[in-house]
Amino acid sequence: MEEALVPLVIVDAANVVGSVPDGWWRDRRRAAERLRDRLAAHGVPGHDGPVDILLVVEGAARGVEPVPGVRVASAPGSGDDHMVALVAEAGDRPVLVVTADRELRRRVRELGADVAGPRTVRPAPRRD
Repeated sequence: MEEALVPLVIVDAANVVGSVPDGWWRDRRRAAERLRDRLAAHGVPGHDGPVDILLVVEGAARGVEPVPGVRVASAPGSGDDHMVALVAEAGDRPVLVVTADRELRRRVRELGADVAGPRTVRPAPRRD
């Protein structure tokens, strides 16, 4: 009997962080760390069972450290290209890419990945 493959969830840090205008541009690295910590605390809503969360950072956010429950990959160049390569390397493993970037969504879908928007892992702020 084949053991089920743990799904890989690749989170486009720059795109998800940039989806909410909360001052992230003042400290991109700290914003990526807040996202990492949210993922570590809450996981990926709607995905019961174990998942392998991989936060992909680029630019000023490079060097963000992993924490238990969230691995971090610093893209050596283009974050989008790095995420596409990660999907290609996943083989038969189920992959979900969290991004709103249309071109990235198209590229990873062509490789068999599922996609979800930033609100999957970072709800919009409430406006009461």
